[in-house]
Amino acid sequence: MFRLSNLIASVLEERPERSLNGSIIIWNFTNRCNLACRHCYSYADPNSKDFLSTEFILSTIAELKKAGIRFVIFSGGEPLIRKDIFEISSAMREAGIVTYLSTNGLYINEKSVDAIIDTFNYIGISIDGIEEVHDHFRGLKGAYRRSLDAIALIQKHGGNAGIRFTLTQETKESFYSIFELAEEIAVNKIYISHLVYSGRGLDNLKMDISPKERREFVDFIIEKAFDYYESGKKIDIVTGNMEMDAIVFLEKFSARYPHKREEMLRRLRAWGGNSAGRKLGNIDWMGNVKPDPFFPFTIGNITERPFSEIWLDDENEMLARLREHPRRLGGKCSECGVIDICNGGSRSRAYAISGELWAEDPSCYLEEETRRMANG
Repeated sequence: MFRLSNLIASVLEERPERSLNGSIIIWNFTNRCNLACRHCYSYADPNSKDFLSTEFILSTIAELKKAGIRFVIFSGGEPLIRKDIFEISSAMREAGIVTYLSTNGLYINEKSVDAIIDTFNYIGISIDGIEEVHDHFRGLKGAYRRSLDAIALIQKHGGNAGIRFTLTQETKESFYSIFELAEEIAVNKIYISHLVYSGRGLDNLKMDISPKERREFVDFIIEKAFDYYESGKKIDIVTGNMEMDAIVFLEKFSARYPHKREEMLRRLRAWGGNSAGRKLGNIDWMGNVKPDPFFPFTIGNITERPFSEIWLDDENEMLARLREHPRRLGGKCSECGVIDICNGGSRSRAYAISGELWAEDPSCYLEEETRRMANG
């Protein structure tokens, strides 16, 4: 994740950068879901059964702590389908782990809202376009209104809610409207996710936008982040799955605040770009551990081996290669002058298109001049 707003504020106000001092796990607690989203990577099925028991998940929390996990994003399927989800989140928070909820919002109501706010530090609700676009993309008429009602309910009860938006050919016409919506309903955060080619994302490769379109949208995202900060609007902007955004951001930040360029560059290098297998991991609904949710290979299973042994395995060659910084990659990444910022982007996209984990990210939209620029 690339936290534009936090970087702008912390550098300009000379505050320490936000540091997790550990790793993030995205945990798909269930494969069940009440929607059929067109970009879903998990092939969620409303009729499947949960594989991992409450007791087993709770017993794994100590392993997460041992492995240095400080942050767990609850995902699915739809995580709120599980009746034990509040018990699990509460136990993690008691262990000192920060918990976020990624949900479609359809199970948030007057009966559940307080429990959700009490057990999750933040709630991200998927909005993938204005009404008709969202409902089509999510496969359910009325889903848009119900998700907006969920955001309003969380806000009414004093919780932190944000919008999660996936940028595709089908949703791009709603891109600018999403920012208008966020401002109108005063959400805490806008998370813009770029498409990763995996699962149904691979089946629908045609869903992705062109490099020219991506650059136009990224330019807008960055300008909005500056505008929100300079106007005092309390909406954080975060992008995901496209670490190259940070390089465009550095160019624009340097032009706007040249006296702060070196400090921003230092922080971007420290952030380190794509962190799959390093500061980011995934546990799927069957206990498989992967470097990110889209990754084509597993590195172990928590039902067969303790999580800490999997995550801290110094002899795992794939993990060792992922944890190099900057990574040794092929294609245009091999000659890129700013790879120490983006770290080569998504290995999942590279594999989906080329069949090679260490190839260039095919979604990189940076022009050659930008890729060759000296960043020091």
